[in-house]
Amino acid sequence: MFLGLPRITAGWLRTWTSPWAALPLFLLILSLAYLIISLPLTFYRSYIIEHRFSLTKQTLPEWFKDYFKSAGISYLLFLVLFTVFYIVVRQSPQAWWLYVSAAWLVLSIFFARLFPILVIPLFFKCKPLADKVLHERITNLAARMKVRIADVFEIDFSKKTLKANAAFVGWGKTRRVLLADTLLNSFTLDEIEVVLAHEFAHYSLRHIFKLLIMISVSTLATFYFMFRTSGAAVEFFGMASLLDLGALPVVLMYFMVIGAILGPWEHFISRCFERSADALALKVTGLRDAFISTMDKLADKNLADRRPHPLIKFFFFDHPPIDERIEMARLANLA
Repeated sequence: MFLGLPRITAGWLRTWTSPWAALPLFLLILSLAYLIISLPLTFYRSYIIEHRFSLTKQTLPEWFKDYFKSAGISYLLFLVLFTVFYIVVRQSPQAWWLYVSAAWLVLSIFFARLFPILVIPLFFKCKPLADKVLHERITNLAARMKVRIADVFEIDFSKKTLKANAAFVGWGKTRRVLLADTLLNSFTLDEIEVVLAHEFAHYSLRHIFKLLIMISVSTLATFYFMFRTSGAAVEFFGMASLLDLGALPVVLMYFMVIGAILGPWEHFISRCFERSADALALKVTGLRDAFISTMDKLADKNLADRRPHPLIKFFFFDHPPIDERIEMARLANLA
């Protein structure tokens, strides 16, 4: 930005391309630049470190294949979001911050609905859970916790990683349970049930809805702050307004800076939600010993930091540390 490269690139694109092609091409150039700059750290974090501690079985070509698939999905997602952004800013210069926030929220819900059926299969093979006993336990648990699920699927985590995980993903008719094969192969039925009780508890306690509200408020505040201050920000970098294509990195910087400021607060809220989900999972299942053994296994399998420094926890942990979760379970009243 200080070198004026985005402004120069945007000017070149306006001269040599049609208006409808300028945004996709500019975003592509910006994305490639980011990929090149961030590749060394990303590679070190998610390939070298993972292999050093025997947490992954991915080969180098497989890692790069996933890396570029993720980059392509991110590019398409940002292209949709910023196309909407520029259309709304141009049509409603005084209230765009409100309309863009609403539009991005609707798009987020839409993408969440598509994520299980379009994105996950690009990285993992999913198949219906074959274990009838476990399937029945999961559906009974969902019924007890008043959670509607479309189906239960097994995904081939072991193809890429030795970590274990489970998830409750999707929206409406695409809502489904995903169980990693590494979880199925290493955990007992009681342990798997308590893991899923925790995931279902988020739904029962309306955490998804509350998080949606929190994200909506955060997005609205970010765009309003951008509306009030972006004139000076884009002028500082030698551009006329946010509608200047070269100002796109300024929009991204707003989200980076505000995200860093709000991150610890959002992590604190997330840790509170996780504690209440743990408590409800224990109350519904009554499986205290299974919960504790699950936490121990997850910590060992995923090499979790069981008792991080308070500052590390404050800035980076969106779940309570494992030792805190185990201590809570030991003291919980299950009556």
